[in-house]
Amino acid sequence: MALTTLDPKTALLVVDLQKGIVGSPLTHPIGEVVKRARALIDAFREHVLPVVLINVAGGAPGRTEQPRRFSGAFPEGFTDFIPDLDRQPHDIVVTKRTWGAFASTDLEERLKAEGVTQVVVIGVATGTGVESTARQAYEQGFNVTLAIDAMTDMRPEAHDYSIRNVFPRLGETGTSQEIIDLLQTRSA
Repeated sequence: MALTTLDPKTALLVVDLQKGIVGSPLTHPIGEVVKRARALIDAFREHVLPVVLINVAGGAPGRTEQPRRFSGAFPEGFTDFIPDLDRQPHDIVVTKRTWGAFASTDLEERLKAEGVTQVVVIGVATGTGVESTARQAYEQGFNVTLAIDAMTDMRPEAHDYSIRNVFPRLGETGTSQEIIDLLQTRSA
């Protein structure tokens, strides 16, 4: 872990903490992930920094060797954010139809219009939605930080591989509390 700093205008990207996803069998208890996510959300809101709530409502087209996890219409309420996030009117909401939140959405433009230069990424699933969003943020020139205790995956090997091998090449990693402490230090 090498968490060093947060830019003055850093946004929190909360990936796929929605009703249709959080009930899946996950590597880490979702309650702990949600608790840490909420602590980060509260800290970002306290410091008047953007909170971006991202949900998934589809998938990229094309053939795959493995069957898609969800096919056809999503069940009622699938895309609804979990109540623990306490969605606020000033939150930025992005609905994606790919693994990453930047592809085929206006997220990059919205963040840059607010002067955001860094993102903190959390959510589900570590090896797909979180990693793809982090990769795309990095490729768009944002500084990237990943709160590794505020994410989980359905596959332990994917979670571990992303944290150990991918994330250190995309940005900095740290715990939720380390990120909150950096926010507090900045305003002290």
